[in-house]
Amino acid sequence: MKKIILAAFVALLPLSSNADTILGVKIGAGSWGHDPSGNVSVSGSGGAGTSADLKNDLRLSDDDEGYAYFSLEHPVPLIPNIKVIKTGLTSNGSGNVTTDFTFDGTLYSATTPVTTNLQLDQTDYILYYEVLDNVVSFDVGINAKHVDGKATVNSDTVTFDGFVPMLYVAAELALPADLTIGVEANMLEVDDSEISDITAKITYTTDFMLGVEAGIRTQTIKLSGFDGINSNIEFDGVFAGVFFKF
Repeated sequence: MKKIILAAFVALLPLSSNADTILGVKIGAGSWGHDPSGNVSVSGSGGAGTSADLKNDLRLSDDDEGYAYFSLEHPVPLIPNIKVIKTGLTSNGSGNVTTDFTFDGTLYSATTPVTTNLQLDQTDYILYYEVLDNVVSFDVGINAKHVDGKATVNSDTVTFDGFVPMLYVAAELALPADLTIGVEANMLEVDDSEISDITAKITYTTDFMLGVEAGIRTQTIKLSGFDGINSNIEFDGVFAGVFFKF
């Protein structure tokens, strides 16, 4: 995987000829309302061995959390542009499970009361080049997504912390009245595991460098035996925020 990411990065170097002629900075922040769905299990925990549904068993609920980002585009050839995105993603729940499942070696029988917490806080470190920069803009690059994760069911806790290398692509179309629509995607697929983080949004920029944005963001995490974890989970929902662009 490291060789693939490196080869993709090297292949993108010629695209730096499309770099901006001036320095551009964008700073934004907002709130994302994410709705959890899917299931997760911990391999080798014994017992019933069944996975836990995020809503029916772990009793996780919808939540609203903040995000913030910073991007820097410059006219220096060969050197990629930079974007950093910080996203909080935590979901809590409590209630009675609906089916037997095991988590970290503990068997939870149906109707057992549980208190749960799932944390997947993330920081995206993105290096990218502009392929197009006109009415249609198109960016391609790589993303080192850092995930600080923790899953807790009653007194049982599983933690994980690390970087996930991903392909980054973004496209944007300028519309009349200072509006734009765009899509931003981060993707990784290795064997039976797949991770994606996709955003679709519309933005409006005023004449005073201030803008507003709104859209839909979906994160999918499908893991097969990754660090003892199997999952097929999704977080999706609408977001809205403000940004400064200068």
